[in-house]
Amino acid sequence: MSASARLSYRSALRVSEFRALLAEQLLSVGALSIAAVALTVLVFRRTHSPLLASLTFALSFLPYLIGGALLSGLVDRVRPRELAAGSDLIGAGLLAAIALPHVPLAVLFALLTVNGTLSSLGSGARAALVRASVPVHAYVPGRSLLRIAAQLAQIAGNAAGGVLLAVLRPGGILLLTAALSLLAGAAIRLGVADHPSRGTGNDARLLHDSLRGAGQILGHRPLRQLLLFGWLAPMFAVAPEAVAAPYVAAHHDSAQLVGWWLLALPVGLIGGELAGVRLLSAHRQQRLVAPVAAAGFIPYLAFAVDPAIPGAIALLVIAGASGLYVLGLDARIRDASPPELFARTMTLSSGGLMALQGLGFVLAGAVAGATSPAQAIAIAGVCGLTSTVGLLHHDLRRSTRALSAAPTE
Repeated sequence: MSASARLSYRSALRVSEFRALLAEQLLSVGALSIAAVALTVLVFRRTHSPLLASLTFALSFLPYLIGGALLSGLVDRVRPRELAAGSDLIGAGLLAAIALPHVPLAVLFALLTVNGTLSSLGSGARAALVRASVPVHAYVPGRSLLRIAAQLAQIAGNAAGGVLLAVLRPGGILLLTAALSLLAGAAIRLGVADHPSRGTGNDARLLHDSLRGAGQILGHRPLRQLLLFGWLAPMFAVAPEAVAAPYVAAHHDSAQLVGWWLLALPVGLIGGELAGVRLLSAHRQQRLVAPVAAAGFIPYLAFAVDPAIPGAIALLVIAGASGLYVLGLDARIRDASPPELFARTMTLSSGGLMALQGLGFVLAGAVAGATSPAQAIAIAGVCGLTSTVGLLHHDLRRSTRALSAAPTE
């Protein structure tokens, strides 16, 4: 397929295995989003502690680092379909166990940590299944569809969690999410072929093997730069979501506007990805990674003047649309990764992404407490621009030269 050709979602959707993966993504992310709402309420009702309630959200991020860095060797030891389906099926059992009455908090948090670790490993196996099941030209659209599905499932899951709390106890909601996780695992187990792992076998101990593989991946300079960029840019990009409630409160607006605020970035992201797949060739997607990512932080700088809520939401939609840079980043990571390390690369990638996004929430909240919510977003914009320029400055120079040469071509 020509590098100038435009890719399409249809090329991925016509593959039945991919449709099963898409269904699994909707079900599993929806289940985890609903569970997060129920667990937060459950922990707060039992402890009346905002800190312990917020810890349930932290435990949806931090265990990804365990799976991504310390257990990634499993993606080469377990066939990807079994690992992806198993993470859902075992996760269903863990959610059902958490739903039992009077589970000690220490046990509850331990079960959440295990579930998050399994989700990290499942994400790496799922990426390997996408690559194995769709044609090369459908990989980027396929990954885009999975991200869009995750965004929609998260939005719907958060809303459904709030509605369900009006009619069910948190334990009942957790049993419902366990059933959704079972369906997610069944979708992969029954709808996806048993593709072999492309990694090389290793008799070393799992921890040693995982750390060795992470060292190999991060020792590959071009791949390391792409992964670091793929971790740092989202870490700074989450700042507006982290300070949503304080920002709205500081402007003395209705708390209902927090919901609209939290929709802004996902709506922009979905629109950007749809436009990027439809309008940009594979070559342009890859060439535009750095300039589009950098441009996405410019709206954050406008928060230095503390814009009113309607203007702020518009800025966030524009910033979210720059998320189309991930299309080209996906292709570049795929091409830079040695085939035998691809599943590990994607496991490490998702692990670092989730862990640093969690850190980004904490940092944004801390900066907002020391300054203001608006200043925290502006500072995140400066940091995001700095990290993008620092890691991808060669890409930005090439893009600048290409733009300068365009009128004379």
